[in-house]
Amino acid sequence: MAGETSGEIPRGFGPALGFVAGFVDAAGFVALSGLFAAHVTGNFVMIGAGLVSHETAGVVAKLMALPVFVLAVAGTRLLARALERRGRAPLPWLLAAEALLLAGFTGFGAALAPLGDPDGPAALLVGMLAVAAMGVQNALGRLCLPQLAPTTVMTVNVTQGVLDALDLARGLPGDHPARGRFARILPALAAFAAGALAGALGVALCAFWCGALPALILAGLALRTGSKSLS
Repeated sequence: MAGETSGEIPRGFGPALGFVAGFVDAAGFVALSGLFAAHVTGNFVMIGAGLVSHETAGVVAKLMALPVFVLAVAGTRLLARALERRGRAPLPWLLAAEALLLAGFTGFGAALAPLGDPDGPAALLVGMLAVAAMGVQNALGRLCLPQLAPTTVMTVNVTQGVLDALDLARGLPGDHPARGRFARILPALAAFAAGALAGALGVALCAFWCGALPALILAGLALRTGSKSLS
């Protein structure tokens, strides 16, 4: 698999990414008329609900979210392959790319606020930067961090966590895969929930400037993994 990381991932890496995804998803939802940046397919539910209730604000942004997400995933794959061909570890560069996209979300959001029409050029630019950032995170999780629990799609984690918890309650051998899997899933869930709360509060208190926090977290992860790859 292109970009796959075989080395040990630093402690706290998965929860940090889960926090970032929860933060961006909640901040985008609050600031951009119900736009989901991480749980991107949830936008179709919002479109359906809006059409029924005749609340069509933000429909264009929600329709654009999936193709932008797909393009971000494809671009991440191509970038990872290009980096590998040059003998470079993809993970630090992909994290840096995501950090730059979130920096754009923060900077353009703050500069263009108030954004006005949810389907206007300003809101579309800011919203699609957040969606693209989450597309990169989804892709780098699959490409570079297969040993971690998913950090952006929590429905899968909740389902697997419940199944593993029931199996563990029956009493399983100490080396059973469910033990390690549950230990990875639970922190990701908790971090995503904490990030969602922080993102919603951040928008209320700091508007788009709150996006600097997840961008800085990603920059720190990029520097951390970059230094490890050079050592």
